[in-house]
Amino acid sequence: MQSRATNRQDKQYLCIDLKSFYASVECIERGLDPMTANLVVADPERTEKTICLAVSPSLKARGVSGRARVFEIPESFDYIMAPPRMAKYIEYSANIYAIYLRYFSKDDIHVYSIDEAFMDVTNYLPLYGITARELGERIRAEILDEVGIPATCGLGPNLYLAKLALDITAKHSLDFFGELDEETFRATLWDHQPLTDFWRIGRGTQRRLNELGIRTMGELALYPNLEKLYDVFGIDAEILIDHAWGIEPVTIADIKAYEPQSHSITNAQVLGCPYAFDDALLVVKEMADTACLEMVSKRVVADSVTLSVRFEKDALGRADDARGTARFIASTNARSVILPELVDLFHEIADPKRNIHHIWLNFNNVVPEENGQLSLFVDEEKTAEERSRQEAILDIKRKFGKNALLKGIDLMPQATQRERNRLIGGHKSGT
Repeated sequence: MQSRATNRQDKQYLCIDLKSFYASVECIERGLDPMTANLVVADPERTEKTICLAVSPSLKARGVSGRARVFEIPESFDYIMAPPRMAKYIEYSANIYAIYLRYFSKDDIHVYSIDEAFMDVTNYLPLYGITARELGERIRAEILDEVGIPATCGLGPNLYLAKLALDITAKHSLDFFGELDEETFRATLWDHQPLTDFWRIGRGTQRRLNELGIRTMGELALYPNLEKLYDVFGIDAEILIDHAWGIEPVTIADIKAYEPQSHSITNAQVLGCPYAFDDALLVVKEMADTACLEMVSKRVVADSVTLSVRFEKDALGRADDARGTARFIASTNARSVILPELVDLFHEIADPKRNIHHIWLNFNNVVPEENGQLSLFVDEEKTAEERSRQEAILDIKRKFGKNALLKGIDLMPQATQRERNRLIGGHKSGT
């Protein structure tokens, strides 16, 4: 079987990852060596079941998972538990991004996450008169010297191989630098297991591949029944086949130019403990308030909202979900329209006899206000009054903080919004 396409071998991409980023920042802030200190980033105010946001390399070397729960760390281990400080991590990340900008245009940088970024270095190598590897090593050295964070680097002729060079090759290299092209990928990783080590292959995809008798990328590349692959995976089979051959046609320029056909706004919460029906409804109302203000601030509207809840596990350990969608009479960001629809939807899908652990809100088909669907049944005067009120609330929150102005329900014992206003990305800001 032949590969579907060939890579542009003239391209060179770097993928740089900041090792155990949150833990490394906390070590630096304490004057400790990030590579030797035993430290985990986790909220000590939560239970021992809470997941560590980061684990230092020395603890990983002793067998502690990077996403371990606190109780899984052996009691015999002596380590520091650092509360999350998301504002501090963002500050460090911005300083490191500034180092990237010394070398590359922002158009050639794709920030994949707070601690990982891709760079198309192809056109910069003649300028600097060095190889891609030498450029990657120079950037790593500057990050370490100026910020103190150790970094891992992958190099490849496309985004996929650069990512694998980082995730698999570099992490097994003494110098934390990995390099792959199509040939070395097939020679060194076609027999690599498990499949979940490869970018974009999760446990569900691995299970379905295993059911087809596929346990390695080499077996996937040479799988004789393409029709079966497309039956099982649909259009995603094309991506899997390309990746099995080390092919990735998407470039950073493609990512920058991409515009999704539809947009949505999502608000989700994992509740600290199971909530009864009425208490969960209170949280839904808080989430609706937050989403409406967000849409007003962005000057966008939605035509519907999807509500999902996950119930507490039953006696058999099953945690099933309930879901429903409410469509508005016109695209809107008005709380007076959205909240009643959500309350009715919650009563429709949630079981009053069961406790709730997770809540998701997804506002669908989000568009700029001027592009929203109109309706003759909307009271324009009432809508304008509410809009003025929402903008006044936003002004106060911008000037004095998100908790400067609260609704009565936010003061209820079961409410979560006051605490969430202090978080960044669902974790403590540290400010």
